Amino acid sequence: MDKKMLESQDWTFPIPIAFGPGRLEEIGKFCVELEVKKPLIVTDSGSANLPFLSELKEKLSNSGLAFDVYSKISPNPLDTEIGSGCEKYREGAHDCVIAIGGGSAMDGGKAVCLTANNKIDLWDFEYEKRSPEIDTKLYPFPKLITIPTTAGTGAETESTAMITHTKKSMKFCIFHPKLKPDLAILDPELTRNLPLNLTAWTGADALTHAIEAFLVPGFHPTCDAMALEALSLISKWLPVVYDDPQNLNARSGMLVGSCLAGVSFLKGLGLVHAISHMVGAEYNTQHGLTNAIILPTILRFNLPGMEEKVARMSQAMNLTDNSISGFIDNTETLLNRLQIPKSLGEIGVPLDCSRRIAEKALIDSAAATNPKKANAFELENLVKQSILGVHK
Repeated sequence: MDKKMLESQDWTFPIPIAFGPGRLEEIGKFCVELEVKKPLIVTDSGSANLPFLSELKEKLSNSGLAFDVYSKISPNPLDTEIGSGCEKYREGAHDCVIAIGGGSAMDGGKAVCLTANNKIDLWDFEYEKRSPEIDTKLYPFPKLITIPTTAGTGAETESTAMITHTKKSMKFCIFHPKLKPDLAILDPELTRNLPLNLTAWTGADALTHAIEAFLVPGFHPTCDAMALEALSLISKWLPVVYDDPQNLNARSGMLVGSCLAGVSFLKGLGLVHAISHMVGAEYNTQHGLTNAIILPTILRFNLPGMEEKVARMSQAMNLTDNSISGFIDNTETLLNRLQIPKSLGEIGVPLDCSRRIAEKALIDSAAATNPKKANAFELENLVKQSILGVHK
């Protein structure tokens, strides 16, 4: 047991972070420090009746803070839901968003912040477009506090959000460089009662983030260091937390590993996410689970010729076999231990969508940073392999 992982820590990089068991207890103090008087809690529909939300509301009430809750965010957040959340924010004259829950809650909260205090269309914030010019003195973004209750998305420290465009049935990344969380609260106590399947799926999501980010080409030592430390923590603690869900040390290690992996993908992601975004947009699949199923197929496509990077990842994960085949075998062994299905077909994705998903994935921002370029034919075959669970 590492006792330091159970001690409260305050970090300032890349944003202010309050880490440690029980840190949610301090939410009232944090709101005072940020001059927040009337926050809007944004969470996903599946979390509306969970204990952590009741705990947050109780602590805000005890601190004398008025608040309201918007809990209509889907597992794959929709643009229409963001519009409704903005209306609730304005009607309630709120001054802060507290996003609590998994990745969908984080993305929903950030997306609400983007348009709550201005009249700019949500899709003008699309990542591939030039960011809208905003006078943040006249139209400030709301204060934003993020509180993850899963160890997977790493969305709590960064500015991007993945939102489904309902008319196009596609996910797009939205973003503005001036919107950043004012505080992230990493309280591992909040993850202890996460169901075993979500523990596995979100943990595999964090693993995928770190792997894909490290494989992105280019020189970015900060993100690379974050990815390697994330891989070290996740490979150590994910099997432990799966076998012993109440292990607070393991929950702490996973929460920090997930956070670091989230920082690392500021460098970019890859084809796992490009495909997963579009599968999720069309079939409403759980994001981490979808990533985990696709990951082995993309590793077989990407890793040949990347022996040096594979060796560095293997060393970070304390693997005995640093070869490409050894890395893939270890990854599949871990996914099997987590009872991850072998194919997208097992979670309801039909084979006849392969070309359509591939065409959409090609224009996803994550495809642009994949270490190996794939044409439409290659990408369609990768989608087919992921649906069928076969690797060529």
